[in-house]
Amino acid sequence: MTALKLTVVTAGLGKPSTTRLLADRLARATEEHLAEQERDVDTRVFELRELAGDIAQHLATGFPGPALREALDATTGADGIIAVTPVFNASYSGLFKSYADLLEADQLAGRPVLIAATGGSPRHSLMLDHAMRPLFGYLRTTVVPTGVYAAAEDWGGGTDPLIDRLPARIHRAGRELATLMAGGAAPARREPDLVPFAEQLAALRPGT
Repeated sequence: MTALKLTVVTAGLGKPSTTRLLADRLARATEEHLAEQERDVDTRVFELRELAGDIAQHLATGFPGPALREALDATTGADGIIAVTPVFNASYSGLFKSYADLLEADQLAGRPVLIAATGGSPRHSLMLDHAMRPLFGYLRTTVVPTGVYAAAEDWGGGTDPLIDRLPARIHRAGRELATLMAGGAAPARREPDLVPFAEQLAALRPGT
């Protein structure tokens, strides 16, 4: 049986970056679930910061360089996509959006996509539903129900339920993407894992 193609696009700017770390964990979870279904997978990871110059040139001239062409072909030819961006100004980064602007809706129609983001505060977790999901909806992809947002404190350990939920979200999102890539039915949409509303209000009060 032909190996499935998984393309991971990460827009982290640092090296190393938590955005890349989250992308790697999501890819590993997806690969593990595909292995359980006895499906081989060929995973390719593209860091957009290494393609920033080519992306700008393509937007200005309409001609992608070889490295960018390879990334675009891998994205449009994938059986599944993992897209991860840092949060800037309550939305995806400009670099991530610039890459998305190079993709045409018809090229990704029906393609399974797992969306994820990293940020400093849990309050920005809503950007998955307010920014990333509409973007990939416009591109006519099939976005898996579970989006994964990782705040700074999610990388710690202990018994805090907000921290301990990150591995569970990664596991669930990887399973959902693997199911769609292998030809299964899309799981039912779950409510996003958000910081409790009372905590959000407390964080927004002056002086807190």
